[in-house]
Amino acid sequence: MNIQGIDHVQLAMPAGEEDQARKFYHKLLGVPEVPKPPDLAKRGGVWFEDDRVRIHLGVDKNFQPAGKAHIAFLVDNVSELASRCSEEGYRIVDDEPLDGYIRIYVYDPFGNRLEFMEPVA
Repeated sequence: MNIQGIDHVQLAMPAGEEDQARKFYHKLLGVPEVPKPPDLAKRGGVWFEDDRVRIHLGVDKNFQPAGKAHIAFLVDNVSELASRCSEEGYRIVDDEPLDGYIRIYVYDPFGNRLEFMEPVA
């Protein structure tokens, strides 16, 4: 058995906050929303997918944001993303340098920490 790749990532969110998820993941990050399968849609949450990334947000009754664990996304312009996130009021945190990357952490509307990394030549 060998891991072949990652199909999707799942993050937790509080109930009834799908519009906040759409504002961040679709409008700000540009990942299109896709319909959840009907049986799963009953649970709430929202899915965002394109040909590069699949992010699923599921409702957790006892929601606690992921403040340390995180997903690291590769992006082509960290400074532009940081500006857009700042303009929209999202929390941005710089971290220690990492050879080969410019990177920041952004907290989604629910407090989940996300890392955004831009490779540098």
